[in-house]
Amino acid sequence: MRVFWFLLLTMVVVVTAVTLAVVGGGGSAVLQDVTPERFTDPLPATRPVGRADVEALRLPMAARGYRMADVDEALSRLGAELAERDARIAELESALAGAQASVVSTGTDLFKQPGEGRQPGEDRTAGPGDAQRNGTAGPDRTEGEAR
Repeated sequence: MRVFWFLLLTMVVVVTAVTLAVVGGGGSAVLQDVTPERFTDPLPATRPVGRADVEALRLPMAARGYRMADVDEALSRLGAELAERDARIAELESALAGAQASVVSTGTDLFKQPGEGRQPGEDRTAGPGDAQRNGTAGPDRTEGEAR
C-alpha cells in the first residue's frame, strides 16, 4: 500500500510541475505571444504577373488552413491579370483577322519584302490593263502576240 501512495504523490507532483511550467507560474510568460503572419503580396504591381511569380506565391497559414481574405485577394489579382490578357489577345486576334481580310481582298503577299519580285525598270503602278492602254496589245491580240 505504501507503493501506491508513493506513486500517487509522485504523479501529482509531476503533473503540477508540468502544469506550472506550461502556464508560466504566474510571474513571467514562458510562452510568448506570436505575431500573426500577414500576407505580403509578392505579385508585382508594375509588370504583368508571370509563372515564376505564381510559383513564388506563399500564403500564410491560419488555424484551420489559409486565411480566406488573403486567398481571395491573390485570386482576384490573378483573375484580373487573366482578364486583361484575354482582352489583349482578343484585340490582337481581331486586328490580325482584319489585316488578313484586307490582304486577301487586295491580293497582296504578306511574306513578300518591299521591292522583292520586281524586275529592274518595272513600274510599281503597272496593272493588268496597262498593256491595252499602251497599245502593245489590242482587243484581238493577246499579250504574247504583241511582243
